[in-house]
Amino acid sequence: MKEPIYIGLIGFGTVGSGVVKVLQDNADLIEKRVGQPIKIKKIADKDLARPRIVSVEPGLLTTDVNQVLNDPEVSIIVEAIGGIEPAKKIILEAIGKGKHVVTPNKEVIAKHGEEIFKAAEKMQVSVLFEGSVGGGIPIIRPLRICLAANRIKEVHGIVNGTTNYILSKMHIEGRDFEEVLAEAKTKGYTEADPSSDIDGYDAAYKAAILAAVAFGAKVKLEDVYFEGIRKINQKDISYAKEMGYLIKLLAIAKETREGLEIRVHPTLIPQEHPLASVSGAFNAIYVKGDAVGEVMFYGEGAGAMPTGSAVVGDIIEIAKKGFIPPLHFEEKKVRKIGEISGKYYIRIQAPDKVGVLAAISSVFAEKKVSIAAVAQKETVGQVAHIVIITHITQEKAIQEALSKMKGLPEVLEISNVIRVGLES
Repeated sequence: MKEPIYIGLIGFGTVGSGVVKVLQDNADLIEKRVGQPIKIKKIADKDLARPRIVSVEPGLLTTDVNQVLNDPEVSIIVEAIGGIEPAKKIILEAIGKGKHVVTPNKEVIAKHGEEIFKAAEKMQVSVLFEGSVGGGIPIIRPLRICLAANRIKEVHGIVNGTTNYILSKMHIEGRDFEEVLAEAKTKGYTEADPSSDIDGYDAAYKAAILAAVAFGAKVKLEDVYFEGIRKINQKDISYAKEMGYLIKLLAIAKETREGLEIRVHPTLIPQEHPLASVSGAFNAIYVKGDAVGEVMFYGEGAGAMPTGSAVVGDIIEIAKKGFIPPLHFEEKKVRKIGEISGKYYIRIQAPDKVGVLAAISSVFAEKKVSIAAVAQKETVGQVAHIVIITHITQEKAIQEALSKMKGLPEVLEISNVIRVGLES
């Protein structure tokens, strides 16, 4: 029997436990596929006593990261602690010691991927990160290998399970945002502070990674426009449903003649679109290529076992191939949100009186915003709720029109503005 390939694991929380369990449960299968056993040599974690879904020999555990990094038998380091520091420092130290790295850490890859990949290429070691987007859904490797013959045109992804769970519950059960958010917390779908999920940070990291891999582009996180779902309420859900749409938080990456579009925001999508059927905490990523056409990847986007599956898949690839040259990224223009064009849903509260629609329409006409549909949805007391859908127009024009509209006596409140997408 060939000598084992030894793994060093840093971080023994949810994801780290999933990695260990996959390696334990499927050890025989993995050995057959690789041609030699893959074994964990050492595991470092700051808390060795916390409950886990898997047990290991006590001798494998340490609180000292250096025992893992400095072990000469360890050839692959799995970084599973998340965040920027000390994760970035650990990854770069592992590379500097000539060790391959596997990480599901979307934040460190989105913010510091270029530096990490340069260091890895210099040392001729691999850095793989399949688990950083979509949990157990294969998407990085398909974009990097299976779809390498394509010019990727666009990628649309539901890449955050927490926000998809909340929006799905609001749509199906007619419940309010805060109520469903509290439920998501109790079920463990979000952290005690849910801002990374519901304010769009998590999805923005993943959008940056998807765009970089799909288009071979250097993507700075500050160039990714993002907003979350805090402003979505039951009125928006209900009105969207009446018009044949669902609201999803989408990560969107497109390559156009004018440059890249990389953004995250709530989007009205047609009920018949494949992404509309993705409910609960599931994720899905929809890709258009010039040769393959349209394909969609669907599955569990987080959790110990799905993400553990992705991480172990990367370990196996390195075990079989050794050094895997990193993708090379080019400088490409990323368009500002104001330059992007699309359709918009706008919900306005206004006095229930004659002349309101005329005043609103005149502002849109002045800013060259064409209205596709307008409806007065309900009246509460003396306040009318008006919903407008625009034709395709530039975001800058929409924002200028709304800014001017806020000063009108005929407009009490611009309650929400949501982009409309994925229409044929």
